[in-house]
Amino acid sequence: MKFPYRLDKFLSHFAEVPRSKAKIGIKKKHATINGDVVIKADTQVNEGDKVTWYGEDIFAVGDRYYMLNKPEDYICANSDEMHQTVFDLLDEPMMDSLHVAGRLDIDTTGLVLITSDGEWSHKITSPRHQKYKVYLIETEQPITNEMCEQLEQGVMLHGEKNATKPAVVEKIADYSMRLSIYEGKYHQVKRMLAAVENRVVALHREKIGTVSLDPNLAPGEYRQLTAEEVATITD
Repeated sequence: MKFPYRLDKFLSHFAEVPRSKAKIGIKKKHATINGDVVIKADTQVNEGDKVTWYGEDIFAVGDRYYMLNKPEDYICANSDEMHQTVFDLLDEPMMDSLHVAGRLDIDTTGLVLITSDGEWSHKITSPRHQKYKVYLIETEQPITNEMCEQLEQGVMLHGEKNATKPAVVEKIADYSMRLSIYEGKYHQVKRMLAAVENRVVALHREKIGTVSLDPNLAPGEYRQLTAEEVATITD
């Protein structure tokens, strides 16, 4: 959301009240802008204006960007009846305005980016922008040179019409590799390893674009992205 806002929309978004109730409250003179009572829902709120709602100051929270070190057994959803979600690990206002930019499976660990900026997250998730996601993988079977070559060239996934885009592969040890891809198909890394007759036994995301997981973040911890980290996604 960008300034200016309609007052009812501003209150709905930042005071977290239904827009219908915001309109009623405005008509009943419960909203002010810069100390003046406002009774019209379409009154414009500009950047820097001081808005009150039932006597409480309402602040506009701008776009937000976080990195989280996701532990196992958490899902990348805003809410879920069966599982804990990554949002259970956050202590931030207006959680409903946040979303995950590039999900991880419940048993996958590592870097998750969370934001309120839809355009920014689209640059991460859209293959057109080629933001590589880097994964550290432990496998069930030994990794052969032939497997690496197949992954680098692209492999056919079950149920897909086209092969995956070429990956960047670094073999670390017999059962360990680093894989970089910029697509985001369903369970893609696991399906890619299955396509070369191997199986993922542990999966950890280290990097998205040029943003690396902060080594100071323990599993379950998060921090705001720096301005430089945010900017690298849009470059």
